[in-house]
Amino acid sequence: METTTAAHFDTAKKCITLFGAISAIVLGVVAVMAFTGHEATPFMWIRGAILLAITPLIHRLAVQASAGSYKAFDRLRTLATVMPIAIIAVDLIPGLCPAWYAVIQGLSALALLGVAFLTRSSTLNAAFPKPN
Repeated sequence: METTTAAHFDTAKKCITLFGAISAIVLGVVAVMAFTGHEATPFMWIRGAILLAITPLIHRLAVQASAGSYKAFDRLRTLATVMPIAIIAVDLIPGLCPAWYAVIQGLSALALLGVAFLTRSSTLNAAFPKPN
């Protein structure tokens, strides 16, 4: 792959790593809150764990796409577009989670939004023409 394409994928992988780091922080804060007797709902635990658990899968898609896999690229592009919307939409449901939780999850969504923009750039679209 050309250097610009490789640089885009390097940036995408960094954004995915940031998403995972923020997800780990969220889960850690939920654990500390539960340990100290504050409210930690099952929703907060489950969602935090799921978002952290899928980070390696998204990263693997980025690695495979950077190696030239159109299928991985298409999946990465789709996930990076849909997940931030879903994360923010769920956070907007009144009473489902505390404001601090929604804000931190929103920050993780911003990291994935960066991946969505990169995977929809003209550079990467040119590197991955749609197969017939």
